Amino acid sequence: MTIGLTHYLVLSAVLFCIGLYGALTRRNAVIILMCIEIMLNAVNISLVAFSSYVVPQLLTGQVFAIFVMVVAAAEVAVGLAIVFAIFRHFSGIDTNDINLMKW
Repeated sequence: MTIGLTHYLVLSAVLFCIGLYGALTRRNAVIILMCIEIMLNAVNISLVAFSSYVVPQLLTGQVFAIFVMVVAAAEVAVGLAIVFAIFRHFSGIDTNDINLMKW
């Protein structure tokens, strides 16, 4: 049995759905950041799979995946800084307690 493009896309879709479900249902800000990372890694899997099956001579999918990883690292750095600031101010990171942007 060979692993085809469909297998990678199904894996990517499942990972993305798991990350989306976690990001929408969890209240802990750190877990929400982790779920966003799962979604970004699902996108990376689909990018690399499409690149290797559609245009195997070029490395465009791999380059885009590296770009997404760099953006994800920056997102985590900023997100964790925000979470630490919120934790120092509220002594917790429950997203229901944070209403700084509300009227």
